[in-house]
Amino acid sequence: MSAHSNSRPERLIVGISGASGAVYGMRLLELLRDTPIETHLVVSKSALITLAHETDMSWSRIKTLADVSYVNQDIGAAIASGSFKTMGMIIAPCSIRSLSEIASGVTSTLLTRAADVVLKERRRLVLMVRETPLHRNHLRSMTELAELGAVIAPPVPAFYTKPTSLEDMVDHTVGRVLDMFDIELGIVRRWREQPERVATLDEVVDG
Repeated sequence: MSAHSNSRPERLIVGISGASGAVYGMRLLELLRDTPIETHLVVSKSALITLAHETDMSWSRIKTLADVSYVNQDIGAAIASGSFKTMGMIIAPCSIRSLSEIASGVTSTLLTRAADVVLKERRRLVLMVRETPLHRNHLRSMTELAELGAVIAPPVPAFYTKPTSLEDMVDHTVGRVLDMFDIELGIVRRWREQPERVATLDEVVDG
């Protein structure tokens, strides 16, 4: 192995699709800026509309959060090739449209092509699916992807952490997703790691 390959930084692809919850993708990028991990960002056209509705961030500002950013129509980008090594990809949030396209294996944008590459190269793909309720075809697409090795990780808050703000809930969820890549940033309040008394079943029933 060459000295050059040893010195190459770890790369993680972050995709933001058009579902509600753009804050998850933005927070991922913010947290990873202070790590040695090189972030590669791709955002769908629908996501730009969602970002305008949910945040005050423009595309030009969002791009500055990542080390490298791509236009979603750039099918010839580095992340469209399996020879471009990455840790994997997180799509945060992941729309049902993007999920369904990835599940089909017939991709039309860089975001879904990059996800398909991650799957075929047996790398980690985490999809933070933001949709409810779900019908049969949605669930079938999720099953297809889970069987291919993807992780379906809806951004569900953990109320046992007793969050006091939206930021607390976002950070915990993002931290749990980063756990899947063995990235520890100290933002996850883990169950029973802090010394605190938890009521027993008898106490709950008697009370």
